Amino acid sequence: MALLTLGLGSNLDPQRHITMALDALQACFGELELSAVFESEAVGFQGGNFLNMVVAANTGLALDEISQLIKDLETRCGRQRDQERFSSRTLDVDILTYGDLQGEHHGILLPRPEITVNAYVLWPMSQVCPERVDPQSGQTYRALWAAYDRSKQQLWPIDFTWCGRQLSLS
Repeated sequence: MALLTLGLGSNLDPQRHITMALDALQACFGELELSAVFESEAVGFQGGNFLNMVVAANTGLALDEISQLIKDLETRCGRQRDQERFSSRTLDVDILTYGDLQGEHHGILLPRPEITVNAYVLWPMSQVCPERVDPQSGQTYRALWAAYDRSKQQLWPIDFTWCGRQLSLS
């Protein structure tokens, strides 16, 4: 079994798409470890605010199988693959980590570099895997978040309920 972490994001009907993603991921992986849900301004383009979170699950599935499952999920949620890289999304699911894999595997760079760059990935990652060590920096995700320059990106937790579970910091 490998610990899989995924970053979820949406700015087009985000409540519905994040809920659909969580339902599908639970059906596929079983028990999920969930961060709070955060709202943030779009990064890299002008667009509506995003909802973001990190999900962790233990899995025996191979990385290429997971990648295909995620692409299928994004497509079911209306993701258009012909859009510009930085644009609004119904659902964007990124594989952040898969066990201890490092480097490029099946076209996926692991761990995903955005973890330590973007607040909307690092803060929720620090909640789900606080003591996990980022192999590039040698620091835990908790320590990386504590040292992060929070003036770079605006991000705030929101109330979000999924399956009767309140996903928030309070």
